[in-house]
Amino acid sequence: QVQLVESGGGLVQPGGSLRLSCVASGSSFDYYSIGWFRQAPGKEREGVSCIGITRGSIYYTNSVKGRFITSRDDAKNTVDLQMNNLKPEDTAVYYCATVDYCDPTYGPGSTATWGSGTQVTVSS
Repeated sequence: QVQLVESGGGLVQPGGSLRLSCVASGSSFDYYSIGWFRQAPGKEREGVSCIGITRGSIYYTNSVKGRFITSRDDAKNTVDLQMNNLKPEDTAVYYCATVDYCDPTYGPGSTATWGSGTQVTVSS
């Protein structure tokens, strides 16, 4: 059974950058598609990005296209989310999760295992 741990969150000013990492343990990582999700206070959890087993399958929700970049390093069991030009509306707890697929148009499929999340706060 895979376990996921997120890191890299923090407080950043608008226009700044953060790099989140999702590190997996307990199972071979390269069998999993991975999704990034976020939940802001009072809002539903939304899918932000995902990356498939083959790196050609990557999805971004419209609000982060051109600002966020997802990558994976199977040798390090890591999926990263590089977040640039951050906006106050990006403030949320960010989670990574295993998903059963990542569709470049429609996004992540059903989720299975979740990390515990990392807080991202964008504020001046």
